[in-house]
Amino acid sequence: MFLTEAPATMPDLSCYTTNLLAHLTPDVPDVRRRLAEGIRLAVRTDLPSGELAFSHHPRVDTTDDGRELAYRGAADWQAARSALLDALHREHRVLAVGNTRHLPWAAAHGQADAPHWLLIRDHRDDRWLIADHFAALTPFGEQEPYLGWISDAELATALAPLTEPPREVTRRDGLALGQEVPLPPVGHYRWLDRQPVTRAFGAAPAPAPAPGPGTWTLDLEASLTRIADVFRTDPTALARYGDDLWAAARHHAYQLAFAVTDAGLDPERAAAVSAAWNELPKTLRFAAQSAARGRPRPAVVDRSIEALLTAQQALSTDLPRKG
Repeated sequence: MFLTEAPATMPDLSCYTTNLLAHLTPDVPDVRRRLAEGIRLAVRTDLPSGELAFSHHPRVDTTDDGRELAYRGAADWQAARSALLDALHREHRVLAVGNTRHLPWAAAHGQADAPHWLLIRDHRDDRWLIADHFAALTPFGEQEPYLGWISDAELATALAPLTEPPREVTRRDGLALGQEVPLPPVGHYRWLDRQPVTRAFGAAPAPAPAPGPGTWTLDLEASLTRIADVFRTDPTALARYGDDLWAAARHHAYQLAFAVTDAGLDPERAAAVSAAWNELPKTLRFAAQSAARGRPRPAVVDRSIEALLTAQQALSTDLPRKG
């Protein structure tokens, strides 16, 4: 059921970050600036051959009263429903983890399983008001923002967990807040709730902290070089990590647009870099399809990454960064 009142406009980001911003804005008014200043492409470099992990930004969810988000989970729907109602009454909205296969408004509905963050806004008479601010042209078609009431049974289906998520999806979920956080057991219903910060609140953070355990590079050129190396040696990585580079492209385009309006970045140079970022996931999708047909094209990927680095280096104004 679609309503005439659309969800509040959010930047064109990933489904995680788009709905994260919508969830955080009432409690963290400067969250859009926090995100723009923190956009990065951090890559873990010590994983086994062909494996990658990404962090697109540092944590932006810490409130002035010292709370942050953490995953919660429940093994069955009745326990999840009770906990969601408690969180909704306490916080007035809940950021929950859905599955695109079971979201009637999702472009991938009935076609593909993927975690998808959405907002629960209200509950009345066993019906739930759902807001999904995500909008994008996906490989499955156009997805538009959604706001509507669904039944209790429909919400249970919408939040049905993935039972055997691939490693890259598990890593993506664990790093979706920017810093690696614990996940509920596989197969549990999942949502995010507030908890006191798990580090020294108010202390000055270390410069550019690593997103999690292991060895990470936070330098864009080094990250892209590492990604290119993995794609060159393992053609299956193109399909497994295409969504991560698509998210990176949208995050960096958002950062560039913010810097144009807020920091005086040259619009033409910003447009050139945005175009290079937007071209990268298209190239990866083409290369992945070609590799699946037995015709890997590593040179195409290398050229796209080289073009992105060239455009990035041509910026005349440094982008604002914090962490």
